[in-house]
Order: sequence, then C-alpha cells, then structure tokens
Amino acid sequence: MSARTDMSMTELAGAIARGETTSLAATEACLSRIDAGNPTLNAFIRLDRAEALEAAATADAKRASGATLGPLHGVPMAHKDMYYREGRVSTCGSRIRRDFVAPKTATVLEKLDAAGAIDLGTLNMAEFAQNPTGHNREFGDAHNPWNPPFCTGGSSSGSGVAVAARMVYAALGSDTGGSIRLPASLCGVTGLKGTQTRVSRSGVMPLSFSMDNVGPLTRTARDAARFMAVTAGRDPKDPTSAREAVPDYEAALTGDVRGLRIAVPQEWFFDGADEVVVAAFETALDALKARGASITRLSAPSLNAVATCVAVVSRVEGATIHATWMRERSADYATHLSARIYGGYALPATYYVEALAHRGPLLRQFCTEAMTGFDIVATPTLRTRVPTLAETDIDADPANWHRFMAVSANTRPFNYLGLPTVSVPCGFDERRLPIGLQLAGRPFAEGRVLQVADAFQQETAWHTRVPG
Repeated sequence: MSARTDMSMTELAGAIARGETTSLAATEACLSRIDAGNPTLNAFIRLDRAEALEAAATADAKRASGATLGPLHGVPMAHKDMYYREGRVSTCGSRIRRDFVAPKTATVLEKLDAAGAIDLGTLNMAEFAQNPTGHNREFGDAHNPWNPPFCTGGSSSGSGVAVAARMVYAALGSDTGGSIRLPASLCGVTGLKGTQTRVSRSGVMPLSFSMDNVGPLTRTARDAARFMAVTAGRDPKDPTSAREAVPDYEAALTGDVRGLRIAVPQEWFFDGADEVVVAAFETALDALKARGASITRLSAPSLNAVATCVAVVSRVEGATIHATWMRERSADYATHLSARIYGGYALPATYYVEALAHRGPLLRQFCTEAMTGFDIVATPTLRTRVPTLAETDIDADPANWHRFMAVSANTRPFNYLGLPTVSVPCGFDERRLPIGLQLAGRPFAEGRVLQVADAFQQETAWHTRVPG
C-alpha cells in the first residue's frame, strides 16, 4: 500500500494506463490511509467511500474494454468543500451552509470527471475560505501531518493535509490570498495558483470577485502541470475566464533552466524572516544556480503599495458577498471571521475604487521593477517557521492577530497582481516542519513557472519526503 500511495499523480495515471496497477487498488489504498490518518488529521468533511469504489471499478472496466482513457484516468482525488457537485452538500466549511445542496456542478469538477479522476469526497477548509491558518470552528481544525499541533496553512487546509499524508494524489484548493500556496508550504507539497482567470470559477463559492483562483495541490510540479492542462481554459459559464489557449504544460518540463534569469526582490518578502527560512531559501537558489539559472537581487518598491491595496480589495469584496448573511445570521460566523467582514463595511467606497484603479499601474510597475530582463521572481512562501494552531488562534486570543496575518504576508501580493505562482518544498526546520519556495512569473506564464519548479524538484528531493 505504501509504495502505491507514494506514487505521484502522473506516475499513478501511467501505471493504471499500462495495467501495472488498478484504480480500485489505488482507491482502496487511499481509503486505508484515510482510515488510519483522518481521526488525527481531520482532513475530510465527507468521505464518499461506496461511490468512489464503484467509480474505480468502472474505471478499471473501461480500461479493460480498450476504451480511450483520459489523462487522469482512475486517479483518486478529493477536493476542498466549496466546489459544487449537483445534488451534494457543499458546506464551505461553515455553519451557514452546513446543509446547502449544490444546484449545479463546478466546471472544474466536470473537467476532472471527463479526464477520468475518481472523487473520494470533500475536504476540510477554513470557514468560507477566509483564514490563512486552517482553523475551523464548525468542523474542527485540520492538523499538520508532520506534527499535529502545528498549522496546516489555509484556507485549503484539508487539501494540503490529504495530499501530504498520501490520502489522495491531488486536490483542488482555492487561492485568494495564498490559500493554495500556504497549505502547500506548511504541509510540504506543491501548490499552483494560475494567472487570474486562468481556470473557471463557475460553481465555486466565491470569496473575492477579483482575486479568487482555482488550482491544485499535488505531489510534484509535473502533477500540477497535468492538472492545470486538464482544468484551465475558457468557460462560457464563467464570463471572467480567460480566452488564452492552454498550452502543453508538461512539454515545458525539460529540467533545463540554463540561461533563465531569476529575480529576488529585497523589499517586503524578507521583513522579519526567520534565519532558518532564509537559509533554506538561499540553498534553494543554489540548487537552481547548479542547474544553470542566474540569480539577481533587486529593488521592487511597488510592493508596499500592493500590500495596502490587496487588503482593501479582499476586505470589501468579501464583505459584499456576505452582506445578506451578516444581516440575518451574523451569530453563525466564527468571531474572527465576522470581525474581518465588519472591517470591510468600514472601508469607504473611494478606497476600494482607488485600490482597483491602481491594480493595472502597479502590475506594470512591478513587472518593470522585477521582471524586465527576468523570467521568474523567487521568494520564501512563508517568512517564518510553521506556527502552532494555538499561536494563531485569534478566537481564543485576539492578541494572536499579528502572527495570524503574518502567515500570508508573502503570498497576498501575487493575488492582487494576478500573477501565476507556485510553492514547492525547499527544506525543513529543526522541528521537521516544511519550508516553501515561491516562484512567480508573468501573466499566463504558468509553463515557465512550472518549468523552474520541476527543474528544482529534479535537483532536490524535498518533495519526496513523507510525513510519519
């Protein structure tokens, strides 16, 4: 079982296609991992055991018949509980939607179904996707598979845990301020946020109209490339989805980054950074240099303005989405969440419009500062070591607010700028907790971002480590 569940998503898909294993065997192995680990880690909100076993058996019968197989045929997955599947409950990690039955299926789930993936159920998450740590009052906190008292990162907490703990081979998260990349970093897996609008958001509970992103948490950059190729693209049901053609992301994963130029902004990303994080980041840069990339440290003063604007946009848009429930059911929100939403109502409309108006100019300025003559921007995903759940519990102690917000300091700017960004494991601290490397590129340059992430994973073995 261990050898099978330790395969990457693409390795398993290939093994199933070649007849070296079966979808049913992989699904049963995942269910065994879930049975063993979920009582401690609390990754799942709902487990659809019987349906998954039936779907896996059907997938094996399809392969045996000689039918054409999709690129994810027979691969077990599970997804953050905010992706709607028609007729199924989608809680969004909340009391308010504990019994909400989805009226339609999210486009991204339809695409995964068409590619042959097996859906095992829904995963834990921060309430309404609105915190960076993974705390959840209604369904209980998810726990870090490397050390359970520590944070998983959020809001896609269950997704990070399930992939890291080998309960599933891949999982959908969502990313509005870092909610894919943070669980990837804190749980030691790969997490990709594409360019804003790269993947359809139809059938997904929103948090922020202009900063929400759909994307995967996986074992490897190659897994993320295949997942993105399946899910990206124009969707008539989401008028904001991009019209750009979807390239063959896996074709870019040559391992060759000779001549690629990597920029390291000196502002913002290293403020108050822990020494062990900086040391792991520098070692990661050395690994990329060993592959032939060049590293340049530079100044990007636009980041301070970006940080201010992202807070305004996310607060106001979140408050707007929750306005009716806040009037009618405010007591059903966790204290820290209602406090954040109320803060959005206090911001003047002029601040919000100004923050939106600055978005294009600040993107151009940042690209001029950090990407003119460069291919990739590299930073630590998290400035500090992984905090504990207790240290970031702001419902228990509001004094923890600073540590709570610091978790997402390095990820939020790329949501406002809309740039494709990935987090990959690049080391561990003295407590055996993961450290993440964050790589960002120009708009719609997911292929280049994944190329560098994959080259790093060919040079290092951090992504192959397994909790336990």
